[in-house]
Amino acid sequence: MPLPRDLPVVDHHCHLSPNGEGVGAARRFRDAGGTHLFLATQNYHPGPPVTLEDYAAQFDTTEALADRIRRETGVEVYPVLAPYPIDLIGAARSLGLAAAAELQEAAMDLAGRRIEDGRAVALGEIGRPHFPVDPTVQEAADRVFVRALEVARDAGCPAVVHCADLDPDGYRELAAFTARTGFPLGRLIKHYARTALPASDRAGIVPSYLARSELVAEVESDAAPWFLETDFLDDPRRPGAVLDLATVPRRAVRRIAADPTAADRLRVPFQRSVEMVYGFTPTVDRDHPP
Repeated sequence: MPLPRDLPVVDHHCHLSPNGEGVGAARRFRDAGGTHLFLATQNYHPGPPVTLEDYAAQFDTTEALADRIRRETGVEVYPVLAPYPIDLIGAARSLGLAAAAELQEAAMDLAGRRIEDGRAVALGEIGRPHFPVDPTVQEAADRVFVRALEVARDAGCPAVVHCADLDPDGYRELAAFTARTGFPLGRLIKHYARTALPASDRAGIVPSYLARSELVAEVESDAAPWFLETDFLDDPRRPGAVLDLATVPRRAVRRIAADPTAADRLRVPFQRSVEMVYGFTPTVDRDHPP
């Protein structure tokens, strides 16, 4: 059964690179039925950025790639910009921890200005190390995280969080950071969520679930907001990691073929959640593609 002509198919979090498959991956996404991508920036060269100019060049690359994908494939692309939180650890080896944290905060400010200018839709990935680190590093990372929430608050945009997978206590701990800044919990997104929890256990934070088939089936009937993502890395050394970029449209096609009523449930991650969290509505007309 084909996808409904007015159903957008949205991958909420992926990475693409001019050094990888790039536009070709977006073309595969489109050919599988995908229509909209949230494109998170990444480091396009070995090693973390160590100057603000490095981050400006990185963000420029993400924006240019988004423009090229729109032109060449018709897929709508929403850039998501921020210094990757784990960059703090690598940059500290050459700059020192204090200077690396200052660089992260300056790069947050740069990303925030671009969001205010309409060049991106969210601040991300921000967050905390997903593995044990020295307490001094954790403290610095948490300070940068608070600053990131302040930047997102002032820019009036969602914030996309990188951290370990969360249980209810983890969600509450993450939510406690927002109390320091007044950032709205309903715009804080836990990317790469791998555990389905009821809304009552998520402390108001929005999950972006990894689109594994069993997880999609588990959360499909949940109320908005929540998202589906692949976290596709576009790394030639790890083909298809984390999930292939065509995964979300393939999941949608299979779910609707098995049960046509699934189309309305899939409007939750593909339309209603975007409306609630981002304030705009993804639309598509498959009879008249761009």
